[in-house]
Amino acid sequence: MQSSDIRTTFLDFFTGKGHLVMPSFSLVPQDDPTLLLIGAGMAPLKPYFTGERKPPHSRIATCQKCVRANDIEQVGFTGRHATFFEMLGNFSFGDYFKEEAITWSWELVRNIFRLPGERLWISIYEDDDEAYQIWHEQIGIPAERIVRLGREDNFWEIGTGPCGPCSEIYYDLGPELGCGNDSCLPGCDCDRYLEIWNLVFTQFNREPDGSLTTLEQKNIDTGAGLERLATALQGVNTFYDTDLFRPLCKHFAALAGEAGGGDPDRTALRIIAEHARGVTFLTADGILPSNEGRGYILRRLIRRALRYGRLIGIEDSFLAGAVPLLVRMMGEVYPELEERREFITRVIEAEESRFQETLAGGLEILEEHLLELAAEKKEVFPGELAFKLYDTYGFPLDLTAEILREQGFTLDRGAFERSLEQQRQRARAARSRAEDGAKSSGYELAGTLETVFTGYDRLEERSQIRLLLVDGEPREKAVQGESVEIVLDRTPFYAEAGGQVGDSGLITGAGGEAAISRTIFTPAGQIVHQGKVEQGSLAQDEDVTARVEELRRRGICRSHTATHLLHRALRDLLGEHAAQSGSLVNNDRLRFDFVHFDALTPEEMARLEEDVNRKIIENLPLTAEKMTLPEARRSGAVALFDEKYTQEAVRVISAGSYSKELCGGTHVAATGEIGSFRIIAEEGIGSGLRRIEACTGLESHRRAAEDRSLIDTLALQLKTAPEQLAGKLAEVLEENRCLTRHGEKLKEKLHEYAIQDLLARVEEAGGAHLLSAAVDAEDFDELRRIADHLKDRFPSLAAVLGAVHGGKVLLVSSVSGDLVERGLRADEIVKKVARRVGGGGGGRATMAQAGGRDTAALPGALQWAAGMLRRLATDENGD
Repeated sequence: MQSSDIRTTFLDFFTGKGHLVMPSFSLVPQDDPTLLLIGAGMAPLKPYFTGERKPPHSRIATCQKCVRANDIEQVGFTGRHATFFEMLGNFSFGDYFKEEAITWSWELVRNIFRLPGERLWISIYEDDDEAYQIWHEQIGIPAERIVRLGREDNFWEIGTGPCGPCSEIYYDLGPELGCGNDSCLPGCDCDRYLEIWNLVFTQFNREPDGSLTTLEQKNIDTGAGLERLATALQGVNTFYDTDLFRPLCKHFAALAGEAGGGDPDRTALRIIAEHARGVTFLTADGILPSNEGRGYILRRLIRRALRYGRLIGIEDSFLAGAVPLLVRMMGEVYPELEERREFITRVIEAEESRFQETLAGGLEILEEHLLELAAEKKEVFPGELAFKLYDTYGFPLDLTAEILREQGFTLDRGAFERSLEQQRQRARAARSRAEDGAKSSGYELAGTLETVFTGYDRLEERSQIRLLLVDGEPREKAVQGESVEIVLDRTPFYAEAGGQVGDSGLITGAGGEAAISRTIFTPAGQIVHQGKVEQGSLAQDEDVTARVEELRRRGICRSHTATHLLHRALRDLLGEHAAQSGSLVNNDRLRFDFVHFDALTPEEMARLEEDVNRKIIENLPLTAEKMTLPEARRSGAVALFDEKYTQEAVRVISAGSYSKELCGGTHVAATGEIGSFRIIAEEGIGSGLRRIEACTGLESHRRAAEDRSLIDTLALQLKTAPEQLAGKLAEVLEENRCLTRHGEKLKEKLHEYAIQDLLARVEEAGGAHLLSAAVDAEDFDELRRIADHLKDRFPSLAAVLGAVHGGKVLLVSSVSGDLVERGLRADEIVKKVARRVGGGGGGRATMAQAGGRDTAALPGALQWAAGMLRRLATDENGD
């Protein structure tokens, strides 16, 4: 059974059981700072399990893409560990429970998938007699094929909160893959028993005191790994032998040659194929390589794959070349692969190229350390240095170890592990702080209150105060001067979301008024109005009028609609990879982050401005439609990487036929209301990310007026017409270049005169030419050039040159190679002289420099240096 058939069969089966099938969520968690990546089918549905949000249906089924990086070192060495995988799951939120979950799982496994009953085993939690009764008495599983496992294996919980026992279905791959022990059963660490489905019965709540209480709403959370099901259904021993991996392994094997680069067990090929999947899907969801967080996981996968490619003889970049194959294999199920193919390829290519440079740089640093160790006759490479190569330069530890073995060195792995553990402790502490922060900002008092947003159609609304907070605590009344947070039952105020700032305005009651400066969402989705009571008082449950500040809202609408036009214009100009990765929409100003790998040229900037303003002049109508997410995608609407969309209904904003995006923000009625659009700045903000800052409306007009005023001022100063300013400026710049060249020639002449003077002051002692003198120089480069001129005249020279510039002493010492062999070193000489002018420095044996603060002490220091050079040249004590 092909993997595509397994996926479809699973989802169709649960559709027939009354489940709403939802598309896979992004790998980037939404509104959950405790998670780095989505690593389980239930993770995106967590708000439905906790009751923070109401699910779109009481029964849901998904095929969720997942990434876990905790077992990365085992990937490729076993047939069970993966970083990227697909998790099939069916979920119930207060609907069905154990009997249905168990019965349906067995029906699908036996009657639909037709897995042989004699190879299936069941595990249950040791105290779950209810699950045992269903499996044994209702389903008919023999008692000897039901294994009771303890809390560590078969009880799901994360601290306090909802939890419950698990029941798992195992597939017996055969004794040849087992450990050989008579006690080998499901739950053993060997590869014989493959867990293909886990059923979690969330029926308890773990209280702070450790006790268990029964939940009123019992939930079902299941997960069946597609890769594992395919392993069982395709009759193979590892998921690398399934159709999910075979084409990839074959592709990379061809690059390595028929022999697989000397990799008979194909471990390297497995690692490369597995990581290629994870890299492609992480990048497709907008994650870019970096040195922290999700980006670090992506970077680590790319570099680990490249490292193993090198081991089997693939020297050049190769991962990006597998993207078209993955699009063919999985693009129908995950359309974002096709939509973002160019972007994915560019990101991986750039990181591969960067790592090739890292390899070269790391090798150079490693060789330097090895030379030092060899000179000191040491055979153990310090683990701290290996960790620095690994952590700072991205140099893989196994590559370091391989090179050390080739050179006859051993690695102090204990010191490396200690350094790594210290880093992990720092990361855990940071993650703990993030989790604590997430828990402390819950607005728990809002409970299950719902706020109806009416701000698309109106800017004023009659409403009622449902929750009134002062300093985070509930109040019956807030009086003049107090800062408040207010939750209403209805509001026209737009809360910060999707890059758009929240509205400001007034909330007015019978006896008072609050000025609202900011509007935000709570984690549970209520709209909170933050502000200050300006007069009188406001009370809990009071009827009020909520009024949005109109001029500011209109400015925000102009900027938001402009971002949509800019987004489309960027894609048309640069390519579909130029997708939005972030934005900030404010009153008449906007910031727009997008994916691109090069700075925009002035011509491209001008083209963007013209394209956006052309659409403004066309006065395209803005329309908003509600549709399902699949319908929106089919209509061609653009969905953003980092936005969260509901699965039942999304809002699609169209600007005529030019732009169509999923968006929950507020917009103008027609593009003409934007007035004009002007780019203020464009810059890089990270690897593969650019940022445009722009303005609209009156702000755009003000910017144009300021620019015109500046042009007029410059034209007046240069005594020319504004339209002739560019030509006049070119003349002035050319004159300046000529003057600069003339000045340099004069400076060279002065240098020649100065050098002639210095040559006359060179003295001879002990067979060497010596000089210690003050010269006119503006910087160290000029001092070094003078020293080089002197060396050209005197092959055997030791010199100290000093200058004063900008209130500081500059010193350079130069010593020819033959004198270095006699014991004269420029770095030691310059340090001694520098001490006499209140400074310090260093360099090489032949050339060194130093600085000092005491300019008045320079003549005496140079006179002392002359005597020191004589003593050194004549083998006397130079100190």
